[in-house]
Amino acid sequence: MIEIESLLRDMEAIRAQPPLVHNITNYVVMNNTANALLSIGASPVMAHAREEVEEMASIASALVLNMGTLEPAWVEAMLLAGKTAKAKNTPVIFDPVGAGATSYRNVVCKQIIEECKPDIIRGNASEIIALYTTQNQTKGVDSTVSSGEALESAKALALETGSVVVISGATDYITDGKEVETVENGSPLMPRVTGMGCTATAVIGAFAAVNRNYLQAALHGMAMMGIAGEIASGKACGTGTMQVLFLDELGLLDEQSVRRTIR
Repeated sequence: MIEIESLLRDMEAIRAQPPLVHNITNYVVMNNTANALLSIGASPVMAHAREEVEEMASIASALVLNMGTLEPAWVEAMLLAGKTAKAKNTPVIFDPVGAGATSYRNVVCKQIIEECKPDIIRGNASEIIALYTTQNQTKGVDSTVSSGEALESAKALALETGSVVVISGATDYITDGKEVETVENGSPLMPRVTGMGCTATAVIGAFAAVNRNYLQAALHGMAMMGIAGEIASGKACGTGTMQVLFLDELGLLDEQSVRRTIR
């Protein structure tokens, strides 16, 4: 259950002292992700060169690893940054984009989870199932099953890895393998705007930077995403305006809008 006062405290903590969120993410979403982090009050940096990621990860407040547009040099950079972050006790958040779609992605997922030991993993239902079992096939980066169908896989994955696991969908599920939290806010327009899932992962990174209860941090990040998306969709004419209005609403969210909208 979302404790509104706790969510509001985390939102204020991000705005009061903007955490530096280091993103090694994909070409498609860099601009969206950076703008979303700025909107909520965080400070984004998009650094993926092998020559600098260890240094950047050592000063960041959170590290977000997103494998949307894979290539070997970026994988090496993710592993270097991830190991550095873990050594510094900096939260690592992993987005296994397209897990299950190709054998290469499956190998990279396994490598990141084993070597970087992410504190939080966020994906859609197909991706989460694919991380736990090779029996599921994804359709590119889109989910082929509902979020609820992935819950048992998410719980098992959380217990196996020690990570908090987040499933995005019409209902978002957040679990540490024992407890399960849900977020009901959101809009059908959100999956039709590119990078919304990746943005959620980055936003969770900002919350993890200010709240080391990672189950709670992930819940708060998903709640903020869902509330902003739901408000924005009520004003949007379509996916184009939805993208812009979503960023606006992230920045405008206050106590009144949270209390009025949260479900």
